[in-house]
Amino acid sequence: MTSRLGSKNVLGTALEACSTDPMTGWFRDGCCETQSADRGRHLVCAVMTEAFLTFSKSRGNDLSTPRAEYRFPGLNPGDQWCLCLERWKEAHAAGCAPKVVLEATHQIALERVPLETFQAFAVEADTP
Repeated sequence: MTSRLGSKNVLGTALEACSTDPMTGWFRDGCCETQSADRGRHLVCAVMTEAFLTFSKSRGNDLSTPRAEYRFPGLNPGDQWCLCLERWKEAHAAGCAPKVVLEATHQIALERVPLETFQAFAVEADTP
């Protein structure tokens, strides 16, 4: 599955889906797409780790706890999720950035993070 908007990933090819289980993305369509209303810029397809989930919770964004009112199942280590670009950068600076699926990370992320940095954290995608 590729992006419904024809977007490109950080490698310059078609943006691939990040995850449909759990369903992720600003549009909840599985892709790390964005629009002007997405102030968090959910661009980075990241593979959750216990260290990152703990870090995010310590910064006020608990991604582990299910929230039924938002149809949010809660994330577990190994889940792929469209992460806010600035949160990924913050975790990187703190030494706990999660791995990144390059094919599913939106090219807009390159405005704030060099490709080489993302490549150092690259992993193969699980089937979304």
